[in-house]
Order: sequence, then C-alpha cells, then structure tokens
Amino acid sequence: MRPRSYRPVLHVLLGAGSLAMIVPFVWMILSSLKSHADIAAYPPEVLPTEWVWSNYREALKFAPFGTYFRNSLLIAVGHTVINLILATMAGYALARVPFRGRSVVFMGILGMMMIPTYTKIVPQYLIAKSMPFFGGNDYLGRGGQGWLDSWWALIVPGALTPFAIFLFRQFYLSLPAELEEAARIDGMGEFGIFARVMTPLVKPAVATVALITFENSWNNFLWPLLITTRDDLRVIQVGLAAFQQSERTEWAYLMAGSTLATVPMIVLFLFAQRYFVQGFATAGIK
Repeated sequence: MRPRSYRPVLHVLLGAGSLAMIVPFVWMILSSLKSHADIAAYPPEVLPTEWVWSNYREALKFAPFGTYFRNSLLIAVGHTVINLILATMAGYALARVPFRGRSVVFMGILGMMMIPTYTKIVPQYLIAKSMPFFGGNDYLGRGGQGWLDSWWALIVPGALTPFAIFLFRQFYLSLPAELEEAARIDGMGEFGIFARVMTPLVKPAVATVALITFENSWNNFLWPLLITTRDDLRVIQVGLAAFQQSERTEWAYLMAGSTLATVPMIVLFLFAQRYFVQGFATAGIK
C-alpha cells in the first residue's frame, strides 16, 4: 500500500496527464467550428469569434465522404469479424489442443509480434501485386496488377493479427481444465467445447481484440493509400487528405472531417470500455 500522503500527488499527476491527452481533441473540435479568418488569425484564438456549424456540412460536400465512411466501416468490421473468428480458434488450439510443434508455432507468433509494421509494407505490396489469377495475372503472378485496387487487398492483409492469437491463448490457458473434461463426459465434441463452453468465458479478450482491431483498421492510412487509386475504394483517413491542396489547406474542413472520423471510435470505446480495461488488466496478471 502506498502512503496516503502520496495519493494527492498521484491524482494531480494523473489529472495533468489526462488534460494533456484531451487538449488536442478539444482544439480539433474548436477549430472545426472556426471561420477561415479565425483559422488564419495570429496569435490564434482558443475560442472561435464566430461559431460556424456549416463547416461540417461543407466538409461532407467537399469530397464523397459518404463513400469513404462506408469503405472504412466495411473494412474495419470485416477485419474485426475475421480476426475474432480465426484468432479465437488459433488461440484455443495453442492453449488447449496438444499437437506436435505447438511450441514452435507459438514461438513463431511471438516473433511475428516483434516485427515492426512498416518493414512489412513492401513485401505485402509485392505479394498483393503478384497474386496469381487476379487482376489479369497469370499463374506466376505476372502480367497484371493482382489485388491492387480491389477489396481483396483492403481486407485480407491485416485480417488476422498475432497479438490477437497471443491474447486469446493466454485467456484460454487460464480457464480450468475441469470445464472441458465435464463437457467431454457429456459427449460434447472439441468444437462444441470451444464455441459453447470456453469462448463465452473470455468475453474481456473478445472485447479487447475487437476494439483494438477496429481501431487499427479504422485509422489505417498508409496501406490503403499505397494499394488504391480509385476514389470509390478510398477510406476516410485517406480522404481527409483531400483538404490538403497544393495552394492551401482547408483547416476548418479538415478539422471537421477529423472530428467526424473520431466519433465512431469514441462511441465504440464507451460501449466496450469495461471489458477492454478488464481484458488488459487480466492479461497483465497472466
């Protein structure tokens, strides 16, 4: 137990850290409601002299943000669903199903977690471009563009993450073996034990993986920028670059679009925060 005299200092430090984290979001929202004159003013004003609510309407008209939002939502939901289905099965197999080479597979997953994301961009791009029988490619992956400018390249890469497999494995390991033994005595098969007995007990892990996967997919910028050129396949993070033109940047519209892009993640976190915090706390104990 920490001495009680330290608690006020700890609360002050945590409050200062929370304030430092929220200031950029407050500035973004206030800037989205400023006029062009307020944006260009120097020194900058914290509060707008004129609250321009029409910035949001004009930002949505500036580019097809309805299409961008739909694309981001489809990709994020697709990544989340695929990751949950495959990672739960992989984590359960690594934790509860004995098979030869299980430790080697687990070591490989840990190694994948240590590889920086941006070092995988070029190999992933070459694999997507050389995908056989797609985009005009022959069986050797030559002659066409493969998965470039397609939904395949937007959804398949990144649909399964090693972190999700690792987290589910840790949760499945913590469950008592008596549960599956009782289920086997009752005649339940392995998949039934996985789906009906074990997985409902790891809801914190499910919520944690779902939230992290959705957030990473929703905020992904570099990969969609590299593999898409068609406007109907652009995602919302790439679409925000439409406000940054060669002659000037529409800062008010950019801040309005950024605010709208942030709303889904805030709503999702508010609904899943209890399981999210519980999942990380439990994983840390393990």
